[in-house]
Amino acid sequence: MRSAARVPGAGRPRRPGAGDGQGATVIYEVFRQERKGQAFAHAGSLEAPNDEFAEEYAREFYGRRQESEALWVVPRTAVHEIDDFVDELGRNYHRVDGYSLKVKLKEARDRAGTSPS
Repeated sequence: MRSAARVPGAGRPRRPGAGDGQGATVIYEVFRQERKGQAFAHAGSLEAPNDEFAEEYAREFYGRRQESEALWVVPRTAVHEIDDFVDELGRNYHRVDGYSLKVKLKEARDRAGTSPS
């Protein structure tokens, strides 16, 4: 029988601005791992006044029935999207849209002297 979901970093000191417990709430994103060795997947969001409540809510919502092996709970403001990947080396051969396959095949046939008539 598995133990309740673990939250890495539990018991860490509170971050300033992560909810002050005076009516202000923070939205947290929860990521869960179903089985050891699997990748974490986004499980959902929750609203809590501080980190401690967020961890308890996450345990209750996503670990109560032991469907999670581990949980990550992070404030939504700590999640950053990286969408502008630059291909510094110009490796367009990794992508099909980098060149036309028909053109490349025609060039190869022309070099080999096996062009269809």
